[in-house]
Amino acid sequence: MTIVHDLTQQLQRKNDSKIVLLVADGLGGLPLTPGGKTELETANTPHLDALAGRGSLGGSIPVLPGITPGSGPGHLGLFGYDPLEYRIGRGVLEALGIDFELGPDDVAIRGNFCTLDAQGNISDRRAGRIASDIGAKLCEKLDQITIPGVEVFVRPVKEYRCVIVFRAAGLAGDVHDTDPQNTGGPPLAPQARNEQSRGTAEICVEFLRQARGVLKNDAPANFLTLRGIDKLPAIPRFEDVYGTRAAAIAVYPMYRGLARLVSMSVLDAGQTLSDQMDRLEKVWNDYDFFFIHFKYTDSTGEDGNFDAKVKRIEELDAVIPRITSLKPDVIAVTGDHSTPCKMKSHSWHPVPVLIAAENCRYDNVTTFGETQCRLGGLGQFEAKYLMLQLLAYAGRLDKYGA
Repeated sequence: MTIVHDLTQQLQRKNDSKIVLLVADGLGGLPLTPGGKTELETANTPHLDALAGRGSLGGSIPVLPGITPGSGPGHLGLFGYDPLEYRIGRGVLEALGIDFELGPDDVAIRGNFCTLDAQGNISDRRAGRIASDIGAKLCEKLDQITIPGVEVFVRPVKEYRCVIVFRAAGLAGDVHDTDPQNTGGPPLAPQARNEQSRGTAEICVEFLRQARGVLKNDAPANFLTLRGIDKLPAIPRFEDVYGTRAAAIAVYPMYRGLARLVSMSVLDAGQTLSDQMDRLEKVWNDYDFFFIHFKYTDSTGEDGNFDAKVKRIEELDAVIPRITSLKPDVIAVTGDHSTPCKMKSHSWHPVPVLIAAENCRYDNVTTFGETQCRLGGLGQFEAKYLMLQLLAYAGRLDKYGA
């Protein structure tokens, strides 16, 4: 338990306030040309701008200045867990996200189906984003792989993603990813970071050897890479730390897994933003804190599709009235990291943050965008301190000291 978490436990104040944390994955962007506008600044966002006019803006730093975060560290920071202290592999999050019960002998891995060319080099890291039903059939085939002394589980997640779990006594999870993060070269070999993880790395090698034969005729998904190889860690419960009953309304399994990791209630969210809003309205009286996740600002950024990301931001803006009509005491809109279309990847750039609440110190900024956030009253701060501000605006923290 960190010093900050100890403090929030000591200062908790119970009340009837409602907090909404709306996370547009990969929200931050860059202009395509110097002096131009980012995706968020280009989008027509009257409802977000209205929130900006009665709130405070700033920029959050997901991990540290200059460090590009994955989605796991990015979200843990937003939840107030120091991502440098709580280092959690993506495999664990994916497994939790599909309700796979991880035990103490389990190592969980995020698998990405990919396309290998005739020379064995990766030509597509996501196998053309195959449909989920195709991915599920491939997982059924891989689930038949046998390795002496190890239970092997392969489960579909969504599209080209899957979860692989190795179960055996004494396994450690500190193994490098096999995804080289680019195309034109072969997948990397599994490499243990320490002696304790050598056995796990050897199991990964054997699994991939068999997988190559199983998938050889299944182009475009004729192989897979392994990412986020890890074991389930111990982590404080969100409600214990902050004194709020928290609900997660997320569609993608990984983000449901992140919420489950910190013991939020993970609710059925359907498949669309409208479905998510329906769920929010139905459970409004049952919880104090609502984490709502929107994925497609990130995936369009990774695809480098500027216009599509703009449209996704506008889609998000259109549902803001459904949230504000519930009259939350505090609403925060931000992202877990930046995913500029210009870079087609996550980046280290500070992420736009908007907080609207009764006791905001208004900063005379009336539109929501990266340039405006640099002028906002929140300034730039580490994302792990966002929760403190949300609790304070909600009147959920007592005074510290005499």
